[in-house]
Amino acid sequence: MTSRARLTEDEITAGLAGLPDWRREDGSIVRTAETASFPTAIRVVDAVAVEAERLDHHPDIDIRWRTLRFVLSTHSAGGLTGLDLTLAAVIDEALRAAA
Repeated sequence: MTSRARLTEDEITAGLAGLPDWRREDGSIVRTAETASFPTAIRVVDAVAVEAERLDHHPDIDIRWRTLRFVLSTHSAGGLTGLDLTLAAVIDEALRAAA
């Protein structure tokens, strides 16, 4: 799902069913994850940055020592799009790879 078209509520619900670590927060989806160390957290952010650049879709990332908070929404669409679900899956994979 790499569409920039805004998703319907049913599409969001279906997409989040496959992303159990993500939750809705206002017009965004959010995930917080703790890594083993600060260097591991930075490696995750770096891996996400590479893919975000490739997708031309960039998350808000908050780094607090080993804890990362990712917030996704497509501002130009005024809500959630397929790009947000795609990037959420990329973030999940980067976290799994770093574990």
